[in-house]
This record gives sequence, structure tokens and C-alpha cells, in this order.
Amino acid sequence: MNQAPVTKIRKDDHIRINLEEDVTFQRRTSGFERYTFTHNALPELNLAEIDSRQCCFGKELQLPLLISSMTGGTAVAQKFNHIFAQAAQATGIAMGVGSQRAAIEDDTLTPTFQIRAIAPDILLFANLGAVQLNYGYGLDECQRAVDMIEADALILHFNPLQEAVQPEGDTNFSGLLAKVEAICRALPVPVIAKEVGWGFSGKSARQLADAGVAAIDVAGAGGTSWSQVEMYRAPTARLARAAATFAEWGIETAVSLQQCHRAVPDMPLIASGGIQNGIDIAKAIALGAKMGGLAGDFLRAADNGGIEAVIERIETLGDELRIAMFVAGAKNVEALADTAKLVSR
Repeated sequence: MNQAPVTKIRKDDHIRINLEEDVTFQRRTSGFERYTFTHNALPELNLAEIDSRQCCFGKELQLPLLISSMTGGTAVAQKFNHIFAQAAQATGIAMGVGSQRAAIEDDTLTPTFQIRAIAPDILLFANLGAVQLNYGYGLDECQRAVDMIEADALILHFNPLQEAVQPEGDTNFSGLLAKVEAICRALPVPVIAKEVGWGFSGKSARQLADAGVAAIDVAGAGGTSWSQVEMYRAPTARLARAAATFAEWGIETAVSLQQCHRAVPDMPLIASGGIQNGIDIAKAIALGAKMGGLAGDFLRAADNGGIEAVIERIETLGDELRIAMFVAGAKNVEALADTAKLVSR
């Protein structure tokens, strides 16, 4: 059975629900509010010379910031991907596309993901669900996803809870690690493991590193609760109740980040899940991240104000980050990656 129509409907549902409903965690937070920087009243720095550039996968970013994987596969999704790509190109940040499964199943949807022509210089991540390796996908599909958008790396996203509360969810995650390892060995670009909003534990990070994953996006609890999103899609009251039960599940982003950094201290980490501002990005870097990622904020900005609004949001995050670095006494991102500047409240 061709799953493309089902996948397309789900993608548009996800966009609509994220824009129309409050699907953020209600009681859980990202955990970053439990940390603060020691204020430096004598930084001996010039704010105009604060350097927020970061190198990742051989490309230089003007900000350690990622437009996290969101969408693709429909006309609405294509509009958003074009907005995000143009904003990323204009500001020199990284971007990931949403799961490309729809286009693997129906190649007429390929253009909804193709943004390289309008963002030739950005660090760009392709994306497939890791669980699809247990449903017939292999190296060929992973390579097709990378080639489709001329990506610099491939995200394999891990979302067992989301799949468990989807009526059409793929829930066989058994024996997956060995298949991930095979892809990491054979694919000519780096593989990034990404959760989608519930975080990785240190143990999982170590297993993924041993399998050959090149980077991890911890994507912890505190931002969008995808069980809440799926609750609004549920076709029955029973499934809606099950999804609602897990609305506050997960490892907070700050906690997941620290666990992963301790478990794999040399692994590049991306911190996403409840990032609110440039101070949170600074805190994430001080706790071991290479960059911070946001999704919902950019989706709402694009919906409300198009490219200009997304660029404005990125530039505001950059301003906040550089001011935080200035008053923490960090002249560049490397100097910020020093937990001695960050204290627990």
C-alpha cells in the first residue's frame, strides 16, 4: 500500500495543530531556567567584537543556531520550507527539513523539500525516521533523502512515543541499533540522531555514538509536546486519552544535554526543545551543545510575517546571544563553552 496520501495528510495536520492549538508542555520546562551565568561587570570586551560564529560539519555558521526539522511533503509545507531556507541563507544559520518519507514514497513531492537553489550556502540536514529502517528502508532510501536536497548530513529521528500514540504509527523499534550502525558505516555523509521532543538519556547517547552516529540532537522535553499534537489528531476518544496521558513525558532538554555530554563528551550535540531566547542558547552551549535549535517559534513567525518575521526572530536571538556572551565574559563561542561561567540556581 502506498502510504504517501496518509503521510501528506498527517504533515498538514501537524502544521495546522501547531499553529492553532497550545501543544507546549504545561508543567514541564526545558530546565534551562535552573541555571544562570555569573554576571561579569568587568568583561574587558567590546560588544561589537563578540564573535558568535561556529563551525559545524565543515561549514561556518554566523550563529550557533538551527531551524529545526519541521516539514515538507505538501504545498503548505513547501511554502514554509522556502521561507525557512531564505531566512537561513540570509542569516548564515543551519536548517533541517522534515521527514522526507512522503517524497521517498511519491517522488512528485520531491520539490516540496528542495531548497538548495535558494539556500546554496547553508548547512542543510536531510531527515528520515529511524524506525523506517525496520519497515523496508535501507541505504538506498537514506542516500536518496540526502541526494534529494543536496544535504550535508542526514538526520535519523527517533520518536517511539509519537509513533505509539499515532493511529498509523510504526512501533517496531526492535533491533534498530544495528541497522543504524550499518547506515552510519555506509552513508558518505554524517548521520545525526535526533529525538523529537522527549530527549535522549546518556545511555542512549553512548549506544548511538558506538554505532557511529556523528552528532546528536537531544530535542528534550519542555517545548512542543508531540503527544499533545497527536491527541488532537486521534480518531477515537480512547487513543486521545492515551496521548493526553503522556503530555508531560520526557527528559528535560537541559538534563538530557548534560547526560549526553557526560556520556559522550567529544560528540557534537544540538540542544532543542523549549529554547526560548538567546540566553537559553548560551546556556546550552555552556552545558555542552554545539548549537541550539528552534522549530515552533519559526513556524509561527513564518505564518504571521513571512521571511521578514523569521529573519527578525533569528536576528533577535543573535542579539540576545551576543549580549549574554558579553556580560558573561565570553569573547567567542569557544569561550562560552565553559561551565564555570554557569551556575545552578
